Amino acid sequence: MTPQQPDRRSSAGLTRRGLLGTATAAGIAAAVVPTRALAADNTVTDTTTPAAVTVGASDARYLDLTSRGYNARFVAAPDSIRLVHTTAQVVSVVQEAVDAGKRIGVRGGGHCLDSLVDDPDVRILVDMSEMDAVHYDPARRAFLVEGGATLGHVYRTLYLEWGVSLPGGTCPTVGVGGHVTGGGYGAMCRQYGAVVDHLYAVEVVVVDASGTARAVVATREADDPHRDLWWAHTGGGGGTFGIVTRYWFRAPDATGTDPSTLLPRPPKTLLKSTVAIKWTDLTEAAFTALIANHGTWHARNSVAGSSYDSLHSVLILYNRVQGSLVLNTQIDGTRSDASALLDAYVAAVTGGIGVPYTDARSSWPWLKTTLKDPYDTGLYNRTKSKGAYLRQGWSAAQAKTLYGYLSDATYDGHAGILLYSYGGKVNTVSPTATALAQRDSVLKANFTTYWPDAAQDDRHVAWMRALYRDLYADTGGVPVPNDTNDGSYINYPDTDLTDPAWNTSGVPWQTLYFKGNLAKLQRVKATWDPGNVFHHKLSVTAS
Repeated sequence: MTPQQPDRRSSAGLTRRGLLGTATAAGIAAAVVPTRALAADNTVTDTTTPAAVTVGASDARYLDLTSRGYNARFVAAPDSIRLVHTTAQVVSVVQEAVDAGKRIGVRGGGHCLDSLVDDPDVRILVDMSEMDAVHYDPARRAFLVEGGATLGHVYRTLYLEWGVSLPGGTCPTVGVGGHVTGGGYGAMCRQYGAVVDHLYAVEVVVVDASGTARAVVATREADDPHRDLWWAHTGGGGGTFGIVTRYWFRAPDATGTDPSTLLPRPPKTLLKSTVAIKWTDLTEAAFTALIANHGTWHARNSVAGSSYDSLHSVLILYNRVQGSLVLNTQIDGTRSDASALLDAYVAAVTGGIGVPYTDARSSWPWLKTTLKDPYDTGLYNRTKSKGAYLRQGWSAAQAKTLYGYLSDATYDGHAGILLYSYGGKVNTVSPTATALAQRDSVLKANFTTYWPDAAQDDRHVAWMRALYRDLYADTGGVPVPNDTNDGSYINYPDTDLTDPAWNTSGVPWQTLYFKGNLAKLQRVKATWDPGNVFHHKLSVTAS
C-alpha cells in the first residue's frame, strides 16, 4: 500500500478477509444480513453485509477467544463471541443484542486489567481483533486505524510506511481501542503530548433512544455537531458510549497533505540505560533517598520544551523476591548531548543513596525498541492492579510504607510499583480540552502484583489492597486530588475505588478518574447512550 492510497473499505463494504472469515470453520455459513451503515458523508444507508463470525461455547475456538484477556483471574463466559470485520457487522451485532435484551461487551487487545470486559453478565462479546487496518485517509488528511489494531501493529505500519508514529503506550500488544479512549500515554508523550491530543475523529456504533443501532463519525472540528462524542473518547474510557470501530489521527498543529508531516516523527535511535540496585544491598534509607531524588527530578524537569523532552523512564520498585529495583530510561539517541543528559539524570536519581548499583547502556533503532514487549509475565498471569497520578514525588512517610511492603521476604508475589515519567507537552493542554482531566502531573504510578495460582487469589489481592490503602492513608486510602495527588487513571481500572471499604475518602470514584469533566461526560452519556446499552463497573452513568 502506498502512502497516498485511499481506503477501499467503507464501513459497510465487503472485504476479502471479512468474506473468508465468515466462511471458515465447520458449520458456519457466509450468511448475508440486512443492516444500516454510515456512508462517508455521515448519512445512513441500507445495505447488506456478511454476518460476523459467531463462536459459541461448543466451538473449539471459544476457549481461545474467552481466555485471551491479560488478567487470568477473569475469564469471559458469553453465550457467543462475534468476530467482526466491518462497521456494518458491528452495527448488526449491536442491534441484535439490543433487540434480544442481551448485555453486550467489546474486546480489542485484551489488556483490561479488571473485570470490565470479562463480566459474567455479558452475553454477547464483540471481538474486534480482526479489524486492524492502518492506512492514510486523504479525505480527512489523517491516519485511519481500525478499532481492533494493537499498538505495535500501528507503530510498525505508521513508521515503515510514512516515518511517523503516535505518542502511545510502551506495550505493543495493547489494543488501540481501550488505550486511546482512556487517554493513553507513552514514551513520546513528554515531547508530543498524549495520544488523545492527536485524535482527529472516531467512528462509533451507538444506540439511540428508540433502540436503533447506527454508526456516527465525530471529529474535533469546532463546527461538528457530534463533537461532544469525539470529546468523550479522549479520556472518558472505553465501553461507555458505544463501540469505536475506526479512529483517525492527525497532530493538532499539522498542516498540508503530506502524510509524513501529519504525526510525530520518532528519533532514528534511542540511547538506553538500565540501572539495577540489588535488594541485598538496599537499606530503608537508600530506598527513601531514591524515591525522593526521583520525585524531585521530575518535579523540576517536566516543563515542555526542556532538553529532557525526549526522555522516558520507568522506576520499577520490584519487591524483594525479585532481587532488584530497576530504573529503565531512554532518550533520543541522535542528540549530540544524549549521553551527557542521561548521565546527569542517572546521577540525580541515584545521588546520595549510598549503595552500589549497575548501569548498563545500549543504543537501539527506534522501532526495534518500541516493538519489544517488556510486560510478558509468563506463568504469573493473575494480577491485581491500581493506579495514581502524582503532581510531585511521594513523601518520606510514603516511602517508608512502600519499603515495609516491598522488603517483606515472606511475600512471594511478583509485585512492582512502576513510576512512569509524565508531564511535558501533556501539561500544556487545558484539562477541559479533552476528557483527560489530569494535565499537571509529573509521574504516573501503576501498582501491580502477579501470581500463578488461582487458589492464592485472595491473599495476593489483599496484599495489594492493604499496600495502596496504607500508602494513601492520609487521603482515605485513595489518591484524592490535592497538591501531591491527582486521582487515578481509567486505563488502570480498579473496581476497589467504588467500594467504601477501600475508598473511605468520601470522594466518588468517578471524580478520582474524571475530576471536573465528569458532568460533561454524564451529559454525553445521556445524549448518545440513553438506554445505557454500553456499560461496565467503571463506566460513566448519565447521572
